[in-house]
Amino acid sequence: MASCSYCGTFILFGGNTDETGRYCSDHCQQLGHLIEVSKQIPADLLERLVADTHQGNCPRCGGAGPVDVHNAHRVWSALIMTSWSSNPAISCKACGVKRQLGNTLLSGVVGWWGFPWGIVMTPVQIIRNIAGMAGGPSKKTPSPELRRIVSVQAAAAALQHSAEA
Repeated sequence: MASCSYCGTFILFGGNTDETGRYCSDHCQQLGHLIEVSKQIPADLLERLVADTHQGNCPRCGGAGPVDVHNAHRVWSALIMTSWSSNPAISCKACGVKRQLGNTLLSGVVGWWGFPWGIVMTPVQIIRNIAGMAGGPSKKTPSPELRRIVSVQAAAAALQHSAEA
């Protein structure tokens, strides 16, 4: 079975395929192309951008770093409809924990009400949030996910700059 070349999501049916890989959505395909563009950016520049982001102030609260990618997982259900998602955000640990706690509470209230996936996915997403609150990314080194997001942002900025020039 295939997985998305950008986010790693399992692809059962469909998806987009091109010379750079197979993607679960148009959005991931665009991000995958930006990863390819980022490979043309000098490695030392990317490392400096990643380090500056990791040691910089939190973009959410403005507090001191380190910042990294913190995922908040949620699920909500309505009888036969269940939706679950994982939403990454660059922030400090405190902001990440606030988001994870909020999504845990939301999932605990509105996640159970769908059959069968609400009953199955609610504990999964709650456990993922608790694990994120207890652990999370290292404070000493940037995570691979932060590196990937910074690379995509740098590539998007480079493309925008070249389009303006």
